[in-house]
Amino acid sequence: MKIQRLTALIAVLLGLVVLAFVLLGTPQPGTAPEAARTSPSRSAAASTTQAAGVVNPSRLAEIKASELPAEARQTLNLIAKGGPYPYSRDNVQFGNFERILPQKSSGYYHEFTVVTPGESDRGARRIIVGAGGEKYYTADHYASFKFIAEGK
Repeated sequence: MKIQRLTALIAVLLGLVVLAFVLLGTPQPGTAPEAARTSPSRSAAASTTQAAGVVNPSRLAEIKASELPAEARQTLNLIAKGGPYPYSRDNVQFGNFERILPQKSSGYYHEFTVVTPGESDRGARRIIVGAGGEKYYTADHYASFKFIAEGK
C-alpha cells in the first residue's frame, strides 16, 4: 500500500515538473519577452543582405532558397519585411527540444509557419530563424531540418 502511494506521488510530481517545463518554455500570446517580439523580425530584416553570407553553422544538409516551395519563399519575404504574419504562433520562441539545430540559449530561435496548401491548420512546415540570421526549413514538423542557403 505504501509503495502504491509513493509511486502515485512520484508520478504526480513528475507530471507537475513536465507541465512546468512546457509552460515555462512556451510563451503565451501577448506575453512574449521584448527580445522575442523584436529581435527575430528586426534581425531577419537587417540580415537580409547579409543572409547570403551566413555560413551554415550546423552539419545539416543545405537547401537553396530558390529550391524551397513557393510558400516557404513567401514566408522568407515576410520575415525579411518583419511581417505581418498570418498566424498568431508566428515569430514565437522555438525551443529546439529536438536538439537537431545547434544548441543555443533560450530565445535564440524563432519559428514561422510555411502555409501548406490543402491543410486546414498550420500544417507541418516551418522556417526557424536564429538570432545570427541563419534560417532552417522543416517540412515535417521538426523531425528534420535543412539549412537555407539564401541568395542562391
